[in-house]
Amino acid sequence: MKSSRFVAIATAAVLATTLAAKAEDIKIGLSGPYTGGSSSMGVSMRDGARLAVEEINAAGGVDGKKLVLIERDDEAKNELGVQIAQEMINKEGVVAQLGYINTGVALAAQRFFQDAKIPVITNVATGTAITQQFKAPDYDANFVFRISAPDSIQAKMITDEAVDKRGFKKVAILADSTNYGQLGRADLEAALKAKGITPVAVEKFNIKDVDMTAQLLKAKEAGAEAILTYGIGPELAQIANGMSKLGWKVPLIGSWTLSMASFIDNAGPNSEGARMPQTFIQSPSTDKRKAFIAAYQKKYNIDRMLSPVSAAQGYDSVFLLAAAIKQAGSTDGDKIRLALENLNEKLEGVVQLYDKPFSATDHEAVTSNIPVFGEVKGGRVVYAYDDDKTASSKLPSKLKQ
Repeated sequence: MKSSRFVAIATAAVLATTLAAKAEDIKIGLSGPYTGGSSSMGVSMRDGARLAVEEINAAGGVDGKKLVLIERDDEAKNELGVQIAQEMINKEGVVAQLGYINTGVALAAQRFFQDAKIPVITNVATGTAITQQFKAPDYDANFVFRISAPDSIQAKMITDEAVDKRGFKKVAILADSTNYGQLGRADLEAALKAKGITPVAVEKFNIKDVDMTAQLLKAKEAGAEAILTYGIGPELAQIANGMSKLGWKVPLIGSWTLSMASFIDNAGPNSEGARMPQTFIQSPSTDKRKAFIAAYQKKYNIDRMLSPVSAAQGYDSVFLLAAAIKQAGSTDGDKIRLALENLNEKLEGVVQLYDKPFSATDHEAVTSNIPVFGEVKGGRVVYAYDDDKTASSKLPSKLKQ
């Protein structure tokens, strides 16, 4: 009896110690689409974040505490994103939220974190409105930060490439019907208007559409010299393949999603020459990027990343959050927010050198000097311009306003 009682007490003690240790873990929410048409972005982002957590924990964690990712698949569905946000807050007790691939999911879900005063670092979604939802004077503090390139920056880059650099005066816009596509389309039209240009055709398509003939014929008949796109990989591939079926070849210039494996692989040779803004191209141009690429390839046993931009930004977001928690000396949401707005440490990331990336009035880490143009060549994304390739040997940092 004494022996059994001793074992029971010892077991209880071990269990209590284990639970106490787990209570010391820092729980971070991580949401994205790990299945479906957006999954190449979601999986790459998740795997980049996992790699960062592994490296941080191997080095002792944050003030001796381990980071733990609480992962959820939002399937790129707004309503599921909302459900997950409430679960992360009320059930899991996360101290911060990372992720969001799809603009619509971000806009629907992040308001719950805002209300709970829990910081969000959006690491992939690019809709311009994402960091604008909770700005002063309507809100005392904004808990939403972003390290991806906003569509307002991308739209200008796309139109500069099409109109200024390549001389196209007749362009058509093809954008999907999601929040991402339609907000991006609006940004493109505004950027074109600033150049005194009206698109000759503006066409919409839906997720999972497999025939773009009608939209492409309207653009062709209107005399489009280039197609500007806002959508995701599978449907973008249908645009490229549809052009091939029509025997009509004009340049595809679009948002960063033209770099997705689901575009390149599904379009095959029809993807060649497509150009898009990129915050990161899978090229070992700096020691940091070389180490990241090698570690990612080894851990996941792959050569080409499905979405290099998503992987790099997922990785960087964890390190930024860890630096903020360390500086705050706390997992209190308001203190983490203040630390993000006033980061003291210069952080060498994969995408950029994060030197005061945020402020109280500016929650965008990416400015116009950071993205470069990528181009699909031989089934991979490479630098479109040699000057960018040369400049990439030094990590850029945010252009101070």
